[in-house]
Amino acid sequence: MYISVVTPVYGCQTALAELYLRLKDTLTKISPEFEIIFVNDSSPDNAWDAILMLIKEDNRIKAINLSRNFGQHYAIAAGLQHCSGQWIVVMDCDLQDRPEEILNLYERTKKGYDIVLAQRSVRIDNFFKRTFSKIFYKILGYLTDTKQDSSIANFGLYRNTVIKSVIEMGDRYRFFPAMIKWVGFLQTAIPIEHAKRTHGETSYSFKKLVNLAIDTIFTFSDKPLRLTVKLGLLMVMISFFFTIYNFYRYFDGQIVERGWTSVIISIWFLSGLIIFILGIIGLYIGRIFNQVKNRPLFIIKDKINL
Repeated sequence: MYISVVTPVYGCQTALAELYLRLKDTLTKISPEFEIIFVNDSSPDNAWDAILMLIKEDNRIKAINLSRNFGQHYAIAAGLQHCSGQWIVVMDCDLQDRPEEILNLYERTKKGYDIVLAQRSVRIDNFFKRTFSKIFYKILGYLTDTKQDSSIANFGLYRNTVIKSVIEMGDRYRFFPAMIKWVGFLQTAIPIEHAKRTHGETSYSFKKLVNLAIDTIFTFSDKPLRLTVKLGLLMVMISFFFTIYNFYRYFDGQIVERGWTSVIISIWFLSGLIIFILGIIGLYIGRIFNQVKNRPLFIIKDKINL
């Protein structure tokens, strides 16, 4: 197999037929040896039935049906474990990732790149999603000491050696763009046209986005722990200078019978600081707990043509 396409499916049943036709037209210009892997992440519509109908038309379509909704990045992981192409495309199913752009991604691989990422020059998303994405990637870049770009998501073309390295990562929490950054290899990004969403609605609520951000940051970085050490040292320095200042005021006669306010403020401030630090440690311990349980990342209910 020369090229594989992996796309997680959730809430976009009406887009699948058009997605297949556009993918087929695009991929045949690269090679007749291709496969399209739809991973149904327990889509609430009739997506699985739509996939079964498409399989009857073309046996190059392959399908995975997960036992429940595990999440986009776990559905991607399921597809990656079953693809067999020398090159692998990862893309969303809502047609905001335009299949025709795969040709431009493939052309850039001829210059020796192992990874060619699709950079959305103009994101056609709502204001909230664009703003949250920019903030998230800035924080992620700072905490992981890597360069992150909010205009780049999952859409890209990857050599099979890259995907094998991603699969071998034993992380319980998955975030595909961060994993691609971590494995390295020779990579580049090219500007592409980001289409308007015409099928379905985004499944990412504010709560899901926040949980994804927390999981990603605490999985790919230990910097919050290191920052708490710096914060502790800063508090020691502030306390030292505050002590000297109060000694000066005492011997200067400015303090006669005072201290209640400073004691209460210190208690509240230090208690909040301790709880905050314990919370960060607790988040890491919780992730260690989930990691050592060694549960499967996903459970496959059905597989077709695989």
